[in-house]
Amino acid sequence: MDTIGVIAEPDHAVFGRVAERLAARGFEVRFFEPGEPIDDGTVAGLAALVNARLRRRSLAALRTADRRGVETWNGFLPSSALSCRLVAHRALEAVGCDVPDVRVAETDENGGAAPRDTSDGRYVARGLYDWDPPADADRLLYRERIGDDAVHQKYYAVDDGVETHVTAVAVRSELTDDERAIGEADVAVQRATRVRELLDRFGARALAVEFVEDGDDAYAVDVDAAPSFVGAGMDRRIADSMASLTTIGA
Repeated sequence: MDTIGVIAEPDHAVFGRVAERLAARGFEVRFFEPGEPIDDGTVAGLAALVNARLRRRSLAALRTADRRGVETWNGFLPSSALSCRLVAHRALEAVGCDVPDVRVAETDENGGAAPRDTSDGRYVARGLYDWDPPADADRLLYRERIGDDAVHQKYYAVDDGVETHVTAVAVRSELTDDERAIGEADVAVQRATRVRELLDRFGARALAVEFVEDGDDAYAVDVDAAPSFVGAGMDRRIADSMASLTTIGA
């Protein structure tokens, strides 16, 4: 019986259900607590490793999997590269997305980071990396605020080994105190095409891109290399994708 490791909570709203689907197909699914270390021997014994939470130790496990020849949903390279918000910003721009202005904190006279004044509301302070909750001192990236920036469209993409499926969900921005899916959204062909191209360029099997609409324009503002898929209704596609990583699903 092939064992698929999933770095997520066992009661995760999506991956818990996906695990049930995989169990019905003859897989064993083993969950690992996000942020906890996973020893090399445990990783080596897996048929595949899926990371659903961006944490430093999750990246370490992915690096071990790549080194040991264990198939991953998103390996160390795409996960670490796209979790750097500046790299993700440039990557979105490279596939043809409109992107907001992004600036990195300047250094002060002592060589430290000098925070920008965001009191005018034009820029939003963010962490340089999309892993672990950032401390205030880590908020060194400043993204231009687009429109009211309250509701985003999150495009989820998953490669099931045969084709890449894309679904869009309206979500409340992390800039609000109520980040959650609030309903389905129509998939714009051009945005979906660019999300697929981003996935292909990084050799990823799953990712999500957030867009903010401002009038007739839409700006890509974020990439999630370990998407939750909450509200996407893609459980079967995700199970197909995870199964395709293994000898049973091949």
